[in-house]
Amino acid sequence: MTDIKRLRDCNWRVLFCFVFFTVWEAVSGHIRYSIPEEMQKGSFVGNIVQDLGLDKKEFSDRGVRIVSRGRTQYFALNVKSGYLCPTERIDREQICDQMEKCLLHFEVLVKDKAKLFPVEVEITDINDNAPRFQEDELEFRISELAAVGTRYYLEGAQDADVGTNSVQGYYLSSNKHFSLDVQTGADGDKYAELVLEKSLDREEQAVHDLILTATDGGDPVRSGTAQIRVIVLDANDNAPVFSQPVYKVNVLENVPIGSLLLAVNATDPDEAINSEVTYSLRKMKDKASQIFQVDSKTGEISTVGHLDYEEAALYEMEIQAKDVGDLSARSKVLVTVIDVNDNEPQITVTSLTNSVSEDSPPGTVIAFINLHDLDSGENGVVICSIPPNLPFRLQKSFDNYYSLVSDRALDRERVSDYNVSITATDRGTPPLSSTTTILVHLSDINDNAPIFNQTSYTLYSTENNPRGASLCSLKANDPDWRENARVTYSIIEEDRSEVPLSSSISINSETGALYALRSFDYEQFREIRFQVQAQDGGSPPLSSNVSVTLFILDQNDNTPQILHPSFPTDGSTGVELAPRSSEPGYLVTKVVAVDADSGQNAWLSYQLLKATEPGLFCVGLHSGEIRTARYFLDKDALKQSLVVLVKDNGQPPLSATATVTVVVADSIPEFLSDLSSLSAPADPQSSLTLYLVIAVASVSCLFFTFIIVLLALRLRRWRNSHLFDSSSVTFSGVPVSQFVGLDGVRAFLHSYSHEVSLTTDSRKSQFNFPRSNYSNTLTSQHTCEIKDPVSISGDLKNGDGEHKFVQISIFIAAFRRYYNSNRNTSVA
Repeated sequence: MTDIKRLRDCNWRVLFCFVFFTVWEAVSGHIRYSIPEEMQKGSFVGNIVQDLGLDKKEFSDRGVRIVSRGRTQYFALNVKSGYLCPTERIDREQICDQMEKCLLHFEVLVKDKAKLFPVEVEITDINDNAPRFQEDELEFRISELAAVGTRYYLEGAQDADVGTNSVQGYYLSSNKHFSLDVQTGADGDKYAELVLEKSLDREEQAVHDLILTATDGGDPVRSGTAQIRVIVLDANDNAPVFSQPVYKVNVLENVPIGSLLLAVNATDPDEAINSEVTYSLRKMKDKASQIFQVDSKTGEISTVGHLDYEEAALYEMEIQAKDVGDLSARSKVLVTVIDVNDNEPQITVTSLTNSVSEDSPPGTVIAFINLHDLDSGENGVVICSIPPNLPFRLQKSFDNYYSLVSDRALDRERVSDYNVSITATDRGTPPLSSTTTILVHLSDINDNAPIFNQTSYTLYSTENNPRGASLCSLKANDPDWRENARVTYSIIEEDRSEVPLSSSISINSETGALYALRSFDYEQFREIRFQVQAQDGGSPPLSSNVSVTLFILDQNDNTPQILHPSFPTDGSTGVELAPRSSEPGYLVTKVVAVDADSGQNAWLSYQLLKATEPGLFCVGLHSGEIRTARYFLDKDALKQSLVVLVKDNGQPPLSATATVTVVVADSIPEFLSDLSSLSAPADPQSSLTLYLVIAVASVSCLFFTFIIVLLALRLRRWRNSHLFDSSSVTFSGVPVSQFVGLDGVRAFLHSYSHEVSLTTDSRKSQFNFPRSNYSNTLTSQHTCEIKDPVSISGDLKNGDGEHKFVQISIFIAAFRRYYNSNRNTSVA
């Protein structure tokens, strides 16, 4: 119990002494500590924060950690305190065996500075192992003839500790025949020899039992014992002798098991059985005993295990030759192991970051690489390389440390990930190599604006489309990633836009699909121009615009509009005059119509749908001109009613009808004669009709007077300017197109419009005199427009309304013919 307490006190004193005298050196940037072995897990080794000159508050943010090149990591770093602590109990003898100095190496990585600091920890020995003999019992056979002073070599004790903690002395139990002589060898090891102090007498005592004690120099002192049994023999007074004091041999580490290394030889001058020698290996460490063996008869030393230069480069042992009388001799054997290139280089990669931004400048450190080869000499020299044509390069830091840095500008849109293969090759023969791969991921930045598939878009949509109809789907691509590549669409409305886009077109902000918000009307507008913007979700966002033109296609949704003859709003009916003496092809009038549609939908055709006298009149298919098809006969009715169908070329076609009333009369006298003959029957209303005719004639005379004065003024102006500029006189020398558009209606009407309408109701009748001259051609030299109609009002009874209508129509037709002939004469 007292020894255990003393041992604990000693351990605490040693621990305190080593911690107190922990050494930190700053030689070429190295940090060095010294600790005793067997320290408890988590014990204090050193203050890394203080020794590196770091701020304790920023210690965790700097990413400081340990990078160990060995297979076992014996130390850990406390992130909170910055203290270096062992991760387990460290046994110096297990790590360094009998090495004089036991050093553990590792590096400390400061991530934000991208620097490595080498650290060296020396493990000092404590007296935790007692001396131990390989054999607990030693047996000596000594002849009784052995001379006083004869020495017998004793197998020394082994102590795993080093220095003063190893074996320091031997002690022999008290006896009168033997003493112990302790010697110190050239290498500093102590060995003991048993010295015969007094002659032996087998008859007096045949066996002598002694106790050999070995002690070390530790505090407290540890010891080990072995029992020595001396058997007294007769008459063997010569010991074997080796041919060499030291045997040396060099062997490659890759020799196969069972290879012969060397053969030793020892001779004994005795004869017979006393000259027989047996060999054995002594003073071998545990590892050596598993590798080497000796043939006890021949002295041949061979291998029974694998040699490894990296574990041990030199083996030192003793070989003993002993005769039957236990006289022996010893010689030293040195086996030097020669290194061969049997270890591949080891690559340790310490990445600084999981991803690298694509806008990182050249020279950005991506990872640290450590190379280590267990071989020696040229076999341990390692060269590191990466494949060419990569935007990276290796930059040597110090010793076998390299930095993987960017070599040029990076672009994630071209390559998003790089598999960088790092190859380490030594200079051995043949060379060995190893490869590891680093995945370098490039993080995205918003450096690309969305790009539309087309430089501009042209869309087509028919009019009268349903609301919400899909027009087109625009697509813009962004080569960036995630939010930087998420594209949203919007419409940019121009200030000059005639159509409010917000009420006409919408776009899906996510898909880019365009929709019509209303039904379009080709007659209202024919195209819509606007721009669509595509914007990504980056910060700051990038955008691009594209021009879109939407053309509205026409549909046949408008019926033809009859311009002439116009349908009176007060219920009157237009009347045209055709002379009875007119020849076939005589132009009676022209039906003028327009269509608000365009293209084929506005191409109009005319046909006679209904006539009072079939075959008397015909209508031009595309001109709408009503002409006589034959001569008038006496049996033909005085009043002819024609229904003209106007139809467009759309699908399906739309149509409208115009009703034209034609009165057949050859001259005014004939007209009056016909009128009187029509009014011959006595009628209570004849006086009223007579008054009406007189009133009309009076008003007509006044009107003719006004026309003559007006013509005189016109002729005077014409002589001065040679051109009629008035809106009431127009020259037309160019035939009108078969298909009349909206812009040509006015000119067309000036050339062909002539309107005579008679409105009949219960109380009044109105005469509209023709605006233009009638002829057999489509053109006229001039057009005279009469703005003020002459109206005749009177009460007409239902019984003879038709008869009175015919009379008035004949009168008007005759009057028009008379007026036209007079006007032509005046102009001439």
